[in-house]
Amino acid sequence: MPHLALYTFGVLKSPLADTGPLTREFYDRGEAVYRKISQHPGYLARAETAEGERGLHFGADWGPWGEFVVPAWYDKGRTVETTALAATLSLWTGLRPAFDAIYTGLHREALNRRYDWFERSGHANYVCWWVSDGVIPTWQDGVSRLEHLHDHGSVPHAFTFHHSFSPEGTPARIRDIGPKAEQVH
Repeated sequence: MPHLALYTFGVLKSPLADTGPLTREFYDRGEAVYRKISQHPGYLARAETAEGERGLHFGADWGPWGEFVVPAWYDKGRTVETTALAATLSLWTGLRPAFDAIYTGLHREALNRRYDWFERSGHANYVCWWVSDGVIPTWQDGVSRLEHLHDHGSVPHAFTFHHSFSPEGTPARIRDIGPKAEQVH
């Protein structure tokens, strides 16, 4: 059975190394959100560095998730001291479990505060796509799909929750969101 890959990317207002209260708050909330999401029904896995060091992205060992890369439009730092981004890459059993994890509870509360921490941009901040069972998506896959979504809108190759597709490529609808189409759980 295919799994849903979900990539998120945002440019932070301050570098991750900033010791100010907003950055500390972002980290504290992020750690709590990750703990909660990892217990959510339908969650399978997420990309984590082998070292587990906070703020380490570029040059870290991400194992099967591949080399860490960012969209072409990211124009901030790439060192531990200057990196100003938050990115996630995760696997889910389906659309509904991922949607519920993102838009309820602690993560929903964090989303309500996103503009305290993140810059506004004209780019999508997440993308979904289907992968075959046993396939681990890479950071490059996520970046390519996010850029494709930005350039072409929601299509079976790269889509959003609100304009989603089934693993077979037909328009899908998560109950209560998106255009009328086939229900996908």
